[in-house]
Amino acid sequence: MSKAESNINRAAQALSGEHRQEPWLGSFVCGLTGWMLDGFDFFLVVFTLTAIGHTFGKDDKTTVLAMTATLALRPVGAIVFGLVSDRYGRRLPLAANLALFALVEILTGFAHSFLQFLIVRAVFGVVMGGQWGIGVTLAMEKVPERLRGVVSGILQEGYAMGYLLAAGAYFFLFERLSWRPLFFLGTLPALAAAAFVFFRVKESEVWVRSRQTSWGGVGRSLLQHWKLLVYCTIFMTTLHMSSHGTQDLYPTFLQREWGILPKPRALLSAISMVGGIVGALLVGFLSDRIGRRRAMTLAIGGAFCVIPLWAFAHTLVLLVLGAVLMQFFVQGAWGVVPAHLTEMSPDSIRGSLPGMAYQLGVLLASGVPYLEAAFTRNGRYSVAMAATAAIAFVLAAVMIMVGSENRRSFEAG
Repeated sequence: MSKAESNINRAAQALSGEHRQEPWLGSFVCGLTGWMLDGFDFFLVVFTLTAIGHTFGKDDKTTVLAMTATLALRPVGAIVFGLVSDRYGRRLPLAANLALFALVEILTGFAHSFLQFLIVRAVFGVVMGGQWGIGVTLAMEKVPERLRGVVSGILQEGYAMGYLLAAGAYFFLFERLSWRPLFFLGTLPALAAAAFVFFRVKESEVWVRSRQTSWGGVGRSLLQHWKLLVYCTIFMTTLHMSSHGTQDLYPTFLQREWGILPKPRALLSAISMVGGIVGALLVGFLSDRIGRRRAMTLAIGGAFCVIPLWAFAHTLVLLVLGAVLMQFFVQGAWGVVPAHLTEMSPDSIRGSLPGMAYQLGVLLASGVPYLEAAFTRNGRYSVAMAATAAIAFVLAAVMIMVGSENRRSFEAG
């Protein structure tokens, strides 16, 4: 065979392989669905906390232990599902995670005692902790490089979409159905997504090329890149400080300093979430053009500049504008995270490293609301929120700038 014929055959094989390659949209939609359902479930507990406590004869302080259990076990889920996905592939762990989510929803609705409810919510923490890492990894390994930033923004804001869905379910259905049936709403979408992943989604070609043949190989790979894991964990801690520092006590601020009633408070929070979704989409798109770190730095800088308007507005119009702009910039930076973390992670541990860093960052940043409360003086939350946000943004900017960027095509091997 001549050299020209050999080249033609290789080109034909490449074109044939490209033609057979699975479209990325299905994997992306399943990853988005999983993260959106996790947000939906978590915020259902937030919205119905008092009603749940009333059912089991517990006060709010005791009932909130269920949320604490969920948050505490998220790193466990990230480690378990992440390591399994690096050892056995992305597809089956994601399908199993979605199926477990459906089971948790049913068990939550049928819990007959607070102890049962607490145990189920702890299991949900494991499920929730595992979903982000494997869902993001499978989607990002399939999305074309030129679209990775904008798709990353949409994927990350699945959590905000879940908040909006939970708010809608609460306002339209809670008074007629109470809290238990609300959790059943996520069961069928989760099972449908699990079935789609199992029967229609192909395994990541990146994982097939770099698969670990033993647990020892996975462990050695993690140990080899321990510095990267530490950096990503600290980086994610600062970003979680930025988001929790601008979200967790904001409803209390609206109540204490503005006297805004519960439903208008929820509406304002929902409007700010819409701003966050738009920000994640636009900044993610921008990161495809100017780079991940530069786009995130610009977004964090914008959030820092918005602090005075966000915390010290003097009119309702400016208050709403400040809330929308703050979440636009904060979630704008967050929208780049799935693409940035997966690109930095080596192929052999991409299933575990991003998820572990993400969920360990949640755990390390969990004290931010207490820090804000400690800063509060005479019931004035505005100064405490402004100070906490400023510290978080500076730390986040520093971690972004000292880090690296590794934009590349995963198909290159």
